Amino acid sequence: MTMAITPIVGTLAYILDQESDRVLLIRRNSRPDDDHFGKVNGLGGKVEKDENILCGIEREIEEEAGITITEYELRGVITWTDFGPKREDWLGFIFLVTGWEGSPKSFNDEGSLEWVSRQQLLDACNINEVTQEKSKLPLWEGDRYFIPMVFDSDPRVFYGSMPYDGEIFKAWDYKRL
Repeated sequence: MTMAITPIVGTLAYILDQESDRVLLIRRNSRPDDDHFGKVNGLGGKVEKDENILCGIEREIEEEAGITITEYELRGVITWTDFGPKREDWLGFIFLVTGWEGSPKSFNDEGSLEWVSRQQLLDACNINEVTQEKSKLPLWEGDRYFIPMVFDSDPRVFYGSMPYDGEIFKAWDYKRL
């Protein structure tokens, strides 16, 4: 018998400066009690009650980076189950942002914001477990499976399932439509 999940709904964005081919990431280094402390990730967060997904990503990017996004597209939807220290279930909407107004902040309450070359991010997705720890981009292990699809030329949205066992990545399965 399978059990339905009651997920936390969230958004995650990878902000790409097409001129410099760099991606804005957050290095979660401000709060040691942060479930993502020490990791590098895209920007985003929880969707608020009575808020739609697009308003959620727009609000989160305004709060976290101080910019107003103007061009973005949905690239994927992922369910993460038993994720992180609190073993939460998440339903995440993954966006690629290619246009915005304003200048991004260099830090926020969760950590420092930094521009990283898209190639460096993609290289971090391709390295093996032994060198992952030495990477300047300490990603969640599962991120390396979907991040390349955020930036690829396939116009179809991906729909993935990514179970964790706390902080241990278990599997990745997806379809595109």
